[in-house]
Amino acid sequence: MLQGFKETVFKNKLNQLLAQIDKSRTPPLTKVKSIAIITLEDISSKIDLQKEIEKILGARNVKIYSLRNFDKKDNFSYKHFTKKDINWSGQFTEPSFQGFLETPFDLLIGYFNTNNLYLERAILASQAEFKVGFAGVNSNLYEIEISEKTENITAFTSELKRYLQIIKKL
Repeated sequence: MLQGFKETVFKNKLNQLLAQIDKSRTPPLTKVKSIAIITLEDISSKIDLQKEIEKILGARNVKIYSLRNFDKKDNFSYKHFTKKDINWSGQFTEPSFQGFLETPFDLLIGYFNTNNLYLERAILASQAEFKVGFAGVNSNLYEIEISEKTENITAFTSELKRYLQIIKKL
């Protein structure tokens, strides 16, 4: 019950923050050199997102964080965060993930296609200059939305590459 109340408070906070987004924001026209991905562990455990994105976009050292369910038995990981890593006011409390969000990546990919308060809050909190994700999640979060299934990483990344080339970011 307490978790449900926390999520309600958290959702209201997220909606307040989304309402404050500058709709006329113009992202810088710098070339993409650094890339980050925020996704679900269910997706990242099935698909090697890092490898595919590095291959198709010609990038190196892509950073990734995945949301996973909290389990006391899990070892600490610099590639995962949980619902426990965010407080009631919507701030991330885990220092390495907070550092990831504060890094001004040239491109952030929200690789999930369903609404998720925690992932959406992470995308919103990120200091990345240009954000891309799946259509139908939350259009206020991204500069570009791509309509594709998460299983089709090659199609998603190829489409992303095409858009980035059109706007001269690659």
